[in-house]
Amino acid sequence: MANIKAPGAPAPGTFLFTSESVNEGHPDKICDQVSDAVLDACLKDDERSRVACETCTKTGMVMIFGEITTNSNVNYEQVIRDALKDIGYDDTAKGLDYKTCNVVVAVEEQSPDIAQSVDATRIEDIGAGDQGIMFGYATDETDSLMPLSHELSTQIGARLTEVRKKGICEWCRPDGKTQVTVAYKEENGRMVPQRVHTVVISTQHDDDVSNEKIRADLQEHVIKHVVPAKYLDDDTIYHLNPSGRFVIGGPHGDAGLTGRKIIIDTYGGWGAHGGGAFSGKDPTKVDRSAAYAARWVAKSLVHAGLCHRVLVQLSYAIGVPYPLSIHVDSYGTAKTRSGKTDEELVEIINNNFDLRPGCLLRDLQLRKPIFRKTAAYGHFGRSDPEFTWETPKDLTL
Repeated sequence: MANIKAPGAPAPGTFLFTSESVNEGHPDKICDQVSDAVLDACLKDDERSRVACETCTKTGMVMIFGEITTNSNVNYEQVIRDALKDIGYDDTAKGLDYKTCNVVVAVEEQSPDIAQSVDATRIEDIGAGDQGIMFGYATDETDSLMPLSHELSTQIGARLTEVRKKGICEWCRPDGKTQVTVAYKEENGRMVPQRVHTVVISTQHDDDVSNEKIRADLQEHVIKHVVPAKYLDDDTIYHLNPSGRFVIGGPHGDAGLTGRKIIIDTYGGWGAHGGGAFSGKDPTKVDRSAAYAARWVAKSLVHAGLCHRVLVQLSYAIGVPYPLSIHVDSYGTAKTRSGKTDEELVEIINNNFDLRPGCLLRDLQLRKPIFRKTAAYGHFGRSDPEFTWETPKDLTL
């Protein structure tokens, strides 16, 4: 039996928290991107398109299925193949070839029962496309107001894609996973990162590259490029391609399905999650739009100096415009930072945000074809201008 080494203990007064991410070439992320590429294609010429598009993939095959009602003339097969090409799946040796893979389209129109509950003459009266609960989270431990463990694991994955597509690491293939463990210290409810405890990278690679080359390149071109030096020390643990071999990847190595990376898409395990996935859903579906709004609200509260970190919950019922409830948990940091109670934060939210689904479509400009970009490397914490929910609102207090 192999010796099992216990993880390095955190320093006294600190604790460890881990977040993971996956690259755009991971089978589940392929599916998220295909679903959102279909959504964007529908919204491009018909902003009122109703889309619920799921995707699955396995060796040599991609299938979309669901309900789509649109006036756009969409060549679904071409949209799918273009998305696969952009990700980098152009050879069966990588796990999929966009040119030769089998594409299956099984799409019907949206149920009229759902449509009638959502449709409205005035945008303000649009009802929620389904019931559900959505969460938003923000923390001042980083400039993006995102958890550091999640931010680093996501950025390492994005950098893996960058070094692959720019030819910096020519041996790198599309599939990959990352994980970062951060040692934190809690100060009156506030999370203060101390150091990076462990970095894990598993990246698909060509058949003829050595593990030594892979590990050296990952250290030099990925980790050093992403992780601030102040968080790394001689005790940081690295597991770089710990399995020893990762040639077979993509849909050849594992099946993929839309919506299986909901924690990676949000806050890396921090805060909470209502369970609804994002990709392939048009913004009348509050699983998506209200989750974006909850992040917008949470980030605005932290940006305004009302708390150090906060979790915001919203709930909706199908066909009902206004949220059924708004809940705020500032982990006690509102009191210590601004003297406000969580109940007062709820009042501030009600005075500053109109959280009806139609108003979210309007205020966050969600009827534009912007969603493919969200489907890899996180829906939150990014500075792209299309990510309107990342621009804090100036609050009236």
